[in-house]
Amino acid sequence: MGCDGGTIPKRHELVKGPKKVEQVDKNASLVARWNYCAISQTPLRKPIVACELGRLYNKDALIEYLLDKSEDKCIIETATHIKSLKDVKELNLTDNPVWKGDNANTKGDKFEDLHRAAFICPVVGLEMNGRQKFCYLRACGCVFSDRAMKEIKTEVCHKCGEPFKENDVIVLNGSKEEMANLQRRMEERKLAAKPVKKSRKSKATETVSKPGLVKGAVKEISGPSNQKQEEKKSTVDKLASASSSTSTAENGQLSSSSPSTSSGKACKPATNLVKRSVAEMGEKSEVYKSIFTSHSSAKRSREEEPNWITHTAYYF
Repeated sequence: MGCDGGTIPKRHELVKGPKKVEQVDKNASLVARWNYCAISQTPLRKPIVACELGRLYNKDALIEYLLDKSEDKCIIETATHIKSLKDVKELNLTDNPVWKGDNANTKGDKFEDLHRAAFICPVVGLEMNGRQKFCYLRACGCVFSDRAMKEIKTEVCHKCGEPFKENDVIVLNGSKEEMANLQRRMEERKLAAKPVKKSRKSKATETVSKPGLVKGAVKEISGPSNQKQEEKKSTVDKLASASSSTSTAENGQLSSSSPSTSSGKACKPATNLVKRSVAEMGEKSEVYKSIFTSHSSAKRSREEEPNWITHTAYYF
């Protein structure tokens, strides 16, 4: 079976043992979790948001994921608990003054330090590269290192001064135990928020079920408008009564001026008024018609017409 030329095979070459478990490179895993979006796997760019489990996302990528309602949508396990933008918080990050960006090593002839980060802790100055534990406050979104939160124990944010509680502190990219703890806290908070919503709905239904209160509220709302309508009606009635009194006076004058008419025949002052108004309208209509080019006054005479004809819209 071979071994020509005096070769001596070793045991590991002839006996196949169990395969070694492949271990993930720690530096690569840290870079993937702290420098790339958990949905689109693109580099993190402001604005950056974080969920209640401590994962980091690009805000535009998260919005695109939530708006995608197609059947071919790829459901990502890291974002199954996010239903809307209310489930995430935009982070208030502090830029690292030493960070030069991705364009610093375009040629590839420089050493690329993977421990450099684009953001730092505003209190201690530690870089947010995954080597140190970082957390953010759900009340305001400010990001601090865990060392700063332990050394300076306060109930007010170090950066913006907004008060917070212990449950508002959420660890970024924590371990499995910390993720399980955050998952439990998120479920408890959602369960506590449900009775508040139910109580609001019950209050709304109670107000609808009591018609007396609703009618009173409607009367209060519609009170001034009804008063205005009544005032308008009274003014209209006054004008109508004044016009009726003037018409009766004119009819009396017409009847006195024409004594030859018999009592059986009724006078027709209204028709005369209508005819006059029609005549006046006829005069006005002639003036109105003279504005347009189709009127006889606007047409050119034969003397004014040129000998040559052009195909234009102004030729008559």
